Amino acid sequence: MYETVRTETDARGVATLWLARSEKHNAMSAQMLADLVAAAKALDADDRVRVVVLAAEGKSFCAGGDLAWMRAQFEMDAATRKRESAKLSTMLQALDTLAKPLIGRVQGNAFGGGMGLMSVCDVVIAEEGAKFGFTETRLGLIPANIGPFALKRMGPAMARRVFMSARIFDAAEAMALGLVARAVPAADLDAAVAAEVAPYLACAPGAVAEAKALIRALGGGVSQDEMDFAAGALAERWESAEAQEGIAAFFDKRKPGWA
Repeated sequence: MYETVRTETDARGVATLWLARSEKHNAMSAQMLADLVAAAKALDADDRVRVVVLAAEGKSFCAGGDLAWMRAQFEMDAATRKRESAKLSTMLQALDTLAKPLIGRVQGNAFGGGMGLMSVCDVVIAEEGAKFGFTETRLGLIPANIGPFALKRMGPAMARRVFMSARIFDAAEAMALGLVARAVPAADLDAAVAAEVAPYLACAPGAVAEAKALIRALGGGVSQDEMDFAAGALAERWESAEAQEGIAAFFDKRKPGWA
C-alpha cells in the first residue's frame, strides 16, 4: 500500500506505523512524506485503532532529509523549493493532529526531520544510547519546517540550548529538554513502549480523542500561519551564500568554508 512506510494493527487496536527505509537510515524523501500523510489519515479514520506507535526499522529512527530530496531542492527555483520543503510541515501536522495517542519508539539516531517526528508524538520512549540533534545549521540551513512543532514541544528556553548549535546530544539531555519522556536500555525498549500503550486500552476512545483535542485547543497547536512563516524563512535561507556553500560542501564531502 505504501512504498516507504508500513502499518500493522493488532487485535487490541494498537497500530504500529513503521518508517521502512532502513537502508537509508529512514531519511525522509518526498515519497515518505506523502506516505506518512496517507498513513496518518488512514489510521485516524480507522475506528479499530486505539493507539498508534511510531517506530522505525533498522539501526536509526530517522537521519533527517534524504540526500536525493535535498539535491533536488538545491536545483529548484525559490517558489518551487518553498512548496516542496513545506511538505515536511504538512506531514508533521497530519501526525500532530492525529486523534489517537501517538507513542514514539526511538532507537539509534534522530536528526533534523527526525526531531520533528519526535516533537509531534504525545510520548517518546527512547533507548539510552540514542543520539539527537537539530543539525541543519551545519549545512547553512535552519530547522524551519520542524521549528513550530519543536518549539511547541520544548518551549523557547529549552530550544535555545540545542536549536542553533547543531550539537549532538544524548537521551538524558533529550529528557531534560522535554523531547523524550523515558530512556531505557535497548533490550527494554519494546516493553517500555508496551507499558506506555497499555493504560489507553482501559480508556474510552472518544474521551481520549477529545482530551487530546483539548490540549491543542488550550495549549496552542501549530497554526497554518506559523507553518507558512517557517517555510518562507527556509526559502530565504536556501538563497543565502552560506546555504549554497553548506550544501555544496556536503555533497562534495568536504568542510564548508566556515568550519
